Amino acid sequence: MAGAGARAARVKDDALFDEAFMAKLEYLDIVAKKRFISQARGDRRSKRIGAGLEFADHRRYSPGDDFKNIDWNVYARMGRLLVRLYEEEEDLYVYLLVDSSASMAVGDQHKFDYARKLAAALAYITLSSLDRVSVLPFSAELGQQLVPARGKAQIFRVFEFLRGVRPGGQTSMADAFKAFVHQTRRRGLAVVISDFYAQDGYEDGLNYLRYHKFEPFVIQLTDDRELEPDLRGDILLVDCETGLQKELTVTSRLLAKYRAAHAAWCDELEAFCKKSQVSYFRTPIQVPFDDLMLRVFRAGGFLT
Repeated sequence: MAGAGARAARVKDDALFDEAFMAKLEYLDIVAKKRFISQARGDRRSKRIGAGLEFADHRRYSPGDDFKNIDWNVYARMGRLLVRLYEEEEDLYVYLLVDSSASMAVGDQHKFDYARKLAAALAYITLSSLDRVSVLPFSAELGQQLVPARGKAQIFRVFEFLRGVRPGGQTSMADAFKAFVHQTRRRGLAVVISDFYAQDGYEDGLNYLRYHKFEPFVIQLTDDRELEPDLRGDILLVDCETGLQKELTVTSRLLAKYRAAHAAWCDELEAFCKKSQVSYFRTPIQVPFDDLMLRVFRAGGFLT
């Protein structure tokens, strides 16, 4: 039985990024290029002093410096030998932090599958824009990383990597993101795709990214079936991540309180992101991923 389950999972994973999915990616790429990315995509690109074309500063001439970089106008006015320094653009690094905890795989229509499709779509747009993308699954700790890749053809490496990720375990954003910060030299955009059912909350993890000069970009996934559970009467609830159990009598009144509490919790996450100037999007997985991508583009998010 276990072998049959594993084979079924592989078949499902193989179908995750099919021809229809690729066609949607091509369409999204066209929309992004025509309407959004080309307008302002340079704003997030990092700069370093080098041999670029945009003037940055002067420094004092040292023996061995190239004479062509001396600012002769300054020398004529002030009698000082100063060398021009220029800014050189570096690739933007985009890190896709994909929640692979057990809560992401509840039900037949996994939030985890939706998260993988969304990560693949964001990776494709990034690679098509000639920037670098890396994928990092996380749960209680940071998983194995797909090292930063560049170039549109690298999307097939992204597909293969995402197919191999398996969900399980608890969620600890603080621990996972702390490990991410310490192992990642290049700063960039850190896209967090998660249901945010973290045992340790989300504030410390997102703040850790912010304080270490990463730019968090939050996408919260929900499931309409979790908000409208088909439950009534006496039940035993089991936490899929911790194993904790609780006996409950489910009534219409209790379900109404649950929905109100869940909505308030989502609003708190949104308010936290707004206060912290973090881009935030929330979507049920019943919404097609490409519709969410178009919404992100219209809002001027991601690479714009």
